[in-house]
Amino acid sequence: MAVLTATNPTLLDLAKRLDPDNKIATIVEILNETNEVLDDMSWQEGNLPTGHRTTIRSGLPTPTWRKLYQGVQPTKSTTVQVTDNTGMLEAYAEIDKALADLSSNTGAFRLSEDRAFIEGISQELAETIFYGNEGTEPEAFTGLAPRFNALTGSANSDNVLDGGGSGSDNNSIWLVVWGPNTIHGIIPKGSTAGLQMTDKGVVTIEDASGGSNTGRMEAYRTHYRFDAGLTVRDWRYVVRIANIDKSALAKAHGTGADLPDLMFQAMRLIPNLNAGRPAFYMSRDLASMVSRQTAVDGASSFLTAESNQGDARWTERFKGIPMRRCDALSADEATIS
Repeated sequence: MAVLTATNPTLLDLAKRLDPDNKIATIVEILNETNEVLDDMSWQEGNLPTGHRTTIRSGLPTPTWRKLYQGVQPTKSTTVQVTDNTGMLEAYAEIDKALADLSSNTGAFRLSEDRAFIEGISQELAETIFYGNEGTEPEAFTGLAPRFNALTGSANSDNVLDGGGSGSDNNSIWLVVWGPNTIHGIIPKGSTAGLQMTDKGVVTIEDASGGSNTGRMEAYRTHYRFDAGLTVRDWRYVVRIANIDKSALAKAHGTGADLPDLMFQAMRLIPNLNAGRPAFYMSRDLASMVSRQTAVDGASSFLTAESNQGDARWTERFKGIPMRRCDALSADEATIS
């Protein structure tokens, strides 16, 4: 029964979800994260069944200063093609039918489980957007960190700023300009965008006890699927502020990184902030430190806050660019060089 209890809700789970009046309780989702990158990210249908191929201009024709009675050799531009793959993020929820029917509202009980699966998929997707690496996990897609992982040695190293930290407890701040010609999410050609949730209804679970031919069980099954990938069409529209040593940060930034200054530098590296939807992404702790350092500098006017129309949330902006909280970026990062 170890397999069953580990992957399916039990009577204990049901009891924990019932109020004293035996109705499904409102669950306080303390495990939920805030990953606002999922609110901003734009999506495009890929031109391949398993991803997207982008053609990038890699060289310009070289003009010639011509003298009278001398010819000019024709030249041409050069291009390279980059293929980005998508991954299939899937999950199944299976609940013993008899258990779900014991509740006062079968639909509400199943919905309480659905919310947890949706949150789990959201967290995994947000983490993959930044840290996914097909080199170590071929089934996923490659995110931003493996693409912007060196201070020198590659073209996009110009857009990797050094926060001066060392060790393995660093964080990063990202400035991303989302758009069809800059950077966007991709879905496979001909597929459906977004989270697909299919109610499979009542099914018979084979080998319900987790062994070979150990009996059948009737269960409610829900299938979740999110096909997703990421393509960076123009690396100039992504800036990583790396090597931010969390333990060295101070509001007076006498030690550690000067976050507002680094964010100013990042803005200047973007060719055109109007080419898409720009946003800064950072952990909750770094967002707090940006506000504190800005206040100490006497530059509080750099930060503004506004409520989103029809939304209870507030958006804080740094020089007009939204600052987004992304809990996936709370993970410790090793120093890059």
